[in-house]
Amino acid sequence: MSKFRTESDLLGDLQVPFDAYYGVQTQRAIDNFHISGSKMSDFPEFVRAIAYVKLAAAQTNHELGLLSDSLLNVISQACNELIEGKMHDQFPVDMIQGGAGTSVNMNANEVIANRALQIMGHALGDYQHCSPNDHINLSQSTNDAYPTTIKLAIIRMNQTLIEHLRLLIASFRKKGVEFADVIKMGRTQLQDAVPMTLGQEFEAFAATLEEEITRLQYNANLFLEINMGGTAIGTGINAPKEFPAVCAKKLADLTGEAFVAASNLVEATPDTGSYVIYSSALKRMAVKLSKICNDLRLLSSGPRAGLNEINLPPMQPGSSIMPGKVNPVIPEVVNQVCYKIIGNDLTVTFAAEAGQLQLNVMEPVICQSIIESIVFVQRAIETLRTKCIDGITANREVCLNMVKNSIGIVTALNPHIGYKNSTKIAKEALETGKSVYDLVLEKGLLSQEQLDTILDPKNMLGI
Repeated sequence: MSKFRTESDLLGDLQVPFDAYYGVQTQRAIDNFHISGSKMSDFPEFVRAIAYVKLAAAQTNHELGLLSDSLLNVISQACNELIEGKMHDQFPVDMIQGGAGTSVNMNANEVIANRALQIMGHALGDYQHCSPNDHINLSQSTNDAYPTTIKLAIIRMNQTLIEHLRLLIASFRKKGVEFADVIKMGRTQLQDAVPMTLGQEFEAFAATLEEEITRLQYNANLFLEINMGGTAIGTGINAPKEFPAVCAKKLADLTGEAFVAASNLVEATPDTGSYVIYSSALKRMAVKLSKICNDLRLLSSGPRAGLNEINLPPMQPGSSIMPGKVNPVIPEVVNQVCYKIIGNDLTVTFAAEAGQLQLNVMEPVICQSIIESIVFVQRAIETLRTKCIDGITANREVCLNMVKNSIGIVTALNPHIGYKNSTKIAKEALETGKSVYDLVLEKGLLSQEQLDTILDPKNMLGI
């Protein structure tokens, strides 16, 4: 048996593996695009998304009298198999490609058509019975099917990302409760400020990340407006006028997502604004996450010559030359992921700006950048939670002694001895090494009983 079959397209004949569900246009993309190393098959949610889009289109074409019952049945079976996770290895196209996503669209069209042919008992590539273009791509173009696929994939991936983010927030919140009674010094500009609790610090980490859930959800909702039925440039050529509304409803019914047809398909087809704003939300979350990791590395610095207020779980030896050294490798790797997301956001911005006239041909790199960012940050969040946050412990005595020895507690004396006296006490404490406590008593500014009450860290915090 031959290992290949011959298929033809605009450019001529090309050999395709005889048992491949994909066809000639996918094979050309395999040959042309060795770019990122990331294939469609690496992102199951993306493959499922395009299967949903093709299924909704088939149902719409059938309802509008353009597709027979028999073809609908076999196309539906093929699409549902993809949705179930089957045949994903038949999507070998690189996520970054030329052609504005045509290779992605045709990869799906060919796989679905060939699986439908197989179900009907025909040979792979016998497209007279079920054609990638005439049947699977009926009433569509890459320019509406591809962006709709991206939007559905991101919506679904965003939901999973938020689930992981909630778990991380819960871990920070749990540590906030655990460390609620650990008194420590707060710092501004890396200088001693005023006392707080370690619990307050960790609760603040939880609160700042919790804000990102709302932002991610809100921005992902912008993907619910789709341009199916706009076909090539939004004018709807080769598609029934009813197609946009019917297809949006079909896709909404299939996925449970509230998809609607864009009110102006000519505007919606080249528009990439929703990608820009969602990517910015990923960047905002990454900036916050990286800042938290910076703080964790500072708080755990030392152990003898740093702050040493917390202990991060030791994950691996930290040096090939310095015995006993353990590095904060988990926060470090999360920092690096965050930098990648920030860079991907810049890529999305440039690619969105580069769209010309009635289409943005840079959507593949927009798609790859956003999906990569979601995957990377989701993995980073899970790693941070399970390998770092859940195992953090507090060095309670270190934290308390820093409060007792800090000049910063003089702030609490302002209402009692005045700002001028407080400034003098602070300056003298810095110059002489004496404690604030001893200097106040020495100068007779307050009684010992008054001072003990005012400078009790718990009283300063109101806890």
